[in-house]
Amino acid sequence: MYIPRHRAKRAKKRGPLHSVRVIAALLLVVVAGLMFGYIFAAYQSLPEVGNNMRPAVSSQVFDGQGRLITILHSDQNRLPIDINKVPQNLQNAFIAAEDNRFYDHIGIDPIGILRAVVTNLTNRGIAQGGSTITQQLAKNAFLTQDQTLKRKIQEAMLALELERKYSKKEILELYMNQIYFGRGAYGIQTAAQTYFDKDVSELNLAQCALLAGLPKSPNYYSSSQSEAAARKNVVIGQMEKYGYISHDQAEKAKSTDLEFKQKAANNSPDETAYFIDYVAQEVAQKYGDDALYKEGLKIYTSLDTDKQHAAVKALENLPETHTDGQGLTQPQGAIISINPKNGHILAMVGGRGQDSFNRASMAVRQPGSSFKPFVYMTALQHDMTPETVMEDKKVTYGDWSPNNADNSYRGSIPLHLALALSVNTIAVQLADKVGPSNVIANAKKMGITTLVEDGSPNDNNLAAAALGGLTKGVTPLEMASAYGTFANKGVHVKPTAIVKILDRNGNVLEDNSSDSDMQKTQVMSEKEAYEMTSMLEEVINHGTGTAASIGRAAAGKTGTTDDNHDAWFIGYTPDIVTAVWVGDDTGDQSLGEVYGGTVPAQIWHDYMTSAVSDSPADDFDVPAGMGRISYEPPPKKEEVKEEKKDDKKDAGKEETVKEPDQKDSVKETPKQPANKKKR
Repeated sequence: MYIPRHRAKRAKKRGPLHSVRVIAALLLVVVAGLMFGYIFAAYQSLPEVGNNMRPAVSSQVFDGQGRLITILHSDQNRLPIDINKVPQNLQNAFIAAEDNRFYDHIGIDPIGILRAVVTNLTNRGIAQGGSTITQQLAKNAFLTQDQTLKRKIQEAMLALELERKYSKKEILELYMNQIYFGRGAYGIQTAAQTYFDKDVSELNLAQCALLAGLPKSPNYYSSSQSEAAARKNVVIGQMEKYGYISHDQAEKAKSTDLEFKQKAANNSPDETAYFIDYVAQEVAQKYGDDALYKEGLKIYTSLDTDKQHAAVKALENLPETHTDGQGLTQPQGAIISINPKNGHILAMVGGRGQDSFNRASMAVRQPGSSFKPFVYMTALQHDMTPETVMEDKKVTYGDWSPNNADNSYRGSIPLHLALALSVNTIAVQLADKVGPSNVIANAKKMGITTLVEDGSPNDNNLAAAALGGLTKGVTPLEMASAYGTFANKGVHVKPTAIVKILDRNGNVLEDNSSDSDMQKTQVMSEKEAYEMTSMLEEVINHGTGTAASIGRAAAGKTGTTDDNHDAWFIGYTPDIVTAVWVGDDTGDQSLGEVYGGTVPAQIWHDYMTSAVSDSPADDFDVPAGMGRISYEPPPKKEEVKEEKKDDKKDAGKEETVKEPDQKDSVKETPKQPANKKKR
């Protein structure tokens, strides 16, 4: 058959494109069918609005041996309240914090979802989630916390149904009576009594703002007065932004004392309170508070209950100097103990047990000379060795001349001795040679997350990198984890308290028990790690940390900050790394004659003596091709001296110390360069 030429060309031209369109149309139909089927299935299994929520099941927490430690009870402490008795400020605070378009949307809010996406992408402002208050009520009342597409679809469907059956005021009332506020308090009335000893109708604006801010992360914000105040101010800012209060009202509320009631002291013999709170917070952040308290989770942790008991007993040796305005005995202290090979937290004590603030994981404090190992390991990476000789002498950088505690200089000494005696001038010279930024970068690789690398002030300077005078500070948990890198042959393993979590049906939610699940970072070579260990052994054998000696291979470092505000000892054996911190909570009160080499080192000694008692006294492994490193004891120096404290009658005098291990030989500044004596 004859086909006109123009038609033939036309057919040839349309053929492939036409096929693509047909295929695309078919795929669209298939996808639409699948989506419709998925949505229909979600609808079919939708719970009926008005039914009670799923029965709550308590979660169980187990130690590292699989023994039950505690049960996180699902019993809900709840006192429902009528919306008409709820202050307007509290209603407005919830709407400003959670769902500003609450009175405008139909249960789901496409505009709010788009705004949240844009805010998160641009990383500015406060990113309100896409879920409305109605959706949150639907999720908490009728659904699980599973992060699945089906659950999100059901959440949206239920929200639409709730909006159809209830008024906005009724939905807000149900929501405020439903949600969890921490400390076992469900609903705003119980929360008001728990945190302020008040009826909800008696709350002031600042207290309303805090209650509205707590549900975002109740365990976190309820554990610290400073974090609670910060969260309160965020909500106040939102209320001002959306016109619920004036600027003057906002400023007054931000400066108003919350009268925030401390969590009741744990007077029971339970020694695991800080650890349990830490685990609960970790689980709640991942899976939500409802999952933690109502979903019957089985949480297997890394805790060694024998070591935990030893840590609690060791911290009982803290001195007592005064009681602060919160009724807490000062100084406080913390112990954190980790297996450096897998990052498992073995023991954690966050204070004297008088409050819920976990100083082991949350207190950001100046590290002093305990930061110096990061300088020395960076030097080893720059072709230096423990035997490299440097001169302890006066050095000046601009208008800053770092001093040693005794205002004297030792002349030419090897690096291992300079670290053992915690000599300031050599640490500063080393940091200058290798570059402060490289020291900070190594500390970051070893798990320190609180470092400030940009802006002003920051930690990219000699006082911070060499002497631990950081912009913010460090936590005991991260310092222990960082030192674990030396013990683990140069490999940093991120610490964890959770080994495995099962849901109520026995399904595995997470499993951190295998080697492949560990978060590892190779920071230094095995050779460099062993050289660092040999130098830190010298600290305990002949340096500032002899009080920590436990009669077997151990390495560590002391640290004491200016005016004795903080004192540290961080050390390790081949299998356990432990950090001890002692200090006043305010950071302003001197510890007196407490140095890193005294009370912290003794506490470390007492704990570690017990912790290693059931294990063989192994030496640190020597890398292939190397011989074991040991050092001759330094000559006894009667002239090793310590400055007197700020006692005017002793001004200008020096104290001879025959046993330099009794006090840190160097005292570090907690801030930027200043011509102060360092320990």
